[in-house]
Amino acid sequence: MSHVAELTGIATGDTPSGEEVPAALLRARGEYLPVFVTDDQADAIRRGLNGDSFDRPLTHDLFVRMVAEFGGAFDRVRIDDLREGTFYAKIDAQRYEAGEPEPLTFDARPSDAVAIAVRTDCPIEVADDVLDAAGRSAEELGVDGVEDGD
Repeated sequence: MSHVAELTGIATGDTPSGEEVPAALLRARGEYLPVFVTDDQADAIRRGLNGDSFDRPLTHDLFVRMVAEFGGAFDRVRIDDLREGTFYAKIDAQRYEAGEPEPLTFDARPSDAVAIAVRTDCPIEVADDVLDAAGRSAEELGVDGVEDGD
């Protein structure tokens, strides 16, 4: 089973080695899932959240426009696996052939999937197994001003 997650924003967290890095902070099932990303990925997600645009499109914006121009649409993104400390994601999309939808699924980095989701308003889903393994409470993460529980 999976749960629709809310992207609460970009936070800063400590890796096991003590290095501070940005993380996309997802909330599902009353828990938080910190997905560590690079500075560039964090910036792309922030810009998508804020609706920032440039004179020239950034990579995720270009990709979303191209898919739409070719008759495709994004249905959802899924963070569906966690192996050896690495999250795995899928993008579910569809294209239309002769007016009929053809479902497509693409493997993706979670950071790219989230950056696309915020630009297309498609849901972000997180699998139970992933939340069981990596979900954290607000207290564990030091998230202020947020109540646990859905």
